[in-house]
Amino acid sequence: MSRNVTPPRFLDRSSPPHLATLILFTGISAMSMNVFLPSLPAMAEWFRAPYATVQLSVSLYLALSGALNLVIGPLADRFGRRPVALWACGGFLLATVGVLLAPTVEVFLVCRMMQAVIAGGMVLSRAAVRDMVPEAQAASMIGYLTMGMSLVPMFGPAMGGWLDEQFGWQANFLVLLALGAAVMALIWADMGETAERHHSSFGAQLRQYPALLTSRRFWGYSVAAAASSGAFFSFLGGAPAVGTRVHGLTPSELGLYFSIAGVGYLLGNFVSARISVRRGVVRMVRDGCIVIVAALGLMVGLTLAGISHPAVFFGLMGVVGLGNGMALPSANAGMMSVRPDLAGSASGLGGALMIGGGAALSALAAAAMGAGDDPLPLMLLMLACGVAGWVSIALVQMRNRRLGL
Repeated sequence: MSRNVTPPRFLDRSSPPHLATLILFTGISAMSMNVFLPSLPAMAEWFRAPYATVQLSVSLYLALSGALNLVIGPLADRFGRRPVALWACGGFLLATVGVLLAPTVEVFLVCRMMQAVIAGGMVLSRAAVRDMVPEAQAASMIGYLTMGMSLVPMFGPAMGGWLDEQFGWQANFLVLLALGAAVMALIWADMGETAERHHSSFGAQLRQYPALLTSRRFWGYSVAAAASSGAFFSFLGGAPAVGTRVHGLTPSELGLYFSIAGVGYLLGNFVSARISVRRGVVRMVRDGCIVIVAALGLMVGLTLAGISHPAVFFGLMGVVGLGNGMALPSANAGMMSVRPDLAGSASGLGGALMIGGGAALSALAAAAMGAGDDPLPLMLLMLACGVAGWVSIALVQMRNRRLGL
């Protein structure tokens, strides 16, 4: 049940945060993940390191993001959303300075991993939404939240590719530094506390995890979110190689093609925001998973038929983005509604499962591409993720029927 009924007042930190603030907070987290992707080949050349080593800046970042999600959720339940958000932004700014000054690829990777603290943006924003509104409305509001955030994957890689060609790869991180400082100032001015302060210790908060881990419904929602988004994380790990090696795209062209997935995600979140209250959480997740499986099944079929073009690969990834945009807001709302009193912990644990799995899949996708130019292993990996998400939400639906939910 939601606690806060006070309507948000923009730039008034005594009231709940405005939706725009939460969108920007999650947006800087998403931008940190993908804005520099078209620069990976140039970064490998700059540091005189193998591409696979520099690509660890994606998979290691995701791995630490997943681990931090386990801590950020209980911290936010224990100390509140606002202070944890401010500390996360401050840590991100320091890490970004380290990335810019890194003399070697090893130092760069360490600082890049430290940037993962900004992953708290999505955890804290989702938890704040769940604090303010009930489950069905939370799915709709998270849809609007992620719809606004999806503008980042639409334009982030395209902007990053252009910045790389004009000024070098470091320009991407200078932009992240400036935007991160602006978001931190906005959170300070606007993000009022939404959670009731828990008086139990942090250790006691962590010990609440078994209440979630023993819930079949929590696992069902979490695995559905992790598996369906896993197709996108696999795409992040393998698509730069597909674009450059298979199709010979330049960094700016690759950035533009990357934005197609963001457009699909934007549309999917719009659909979720408009109809999730009427359609219901479980059916929205199921419908999104069906769209993902259909798009990836068609991609594999066309590839086996010898039809290969960047517009086919990235265009169908746009449809996958549509499915993700439909499924993820409702999956996240569902996992936080299993135990509403542990919304922060549920958001953090679910995010850890999703991002931790994404880290593994990103690395696996890069390995699947190897040094070759056959994209089929990557496509099959993405299809397997989509099918796993579909099966998981079908099991949740069966469980809900037994419980009369």
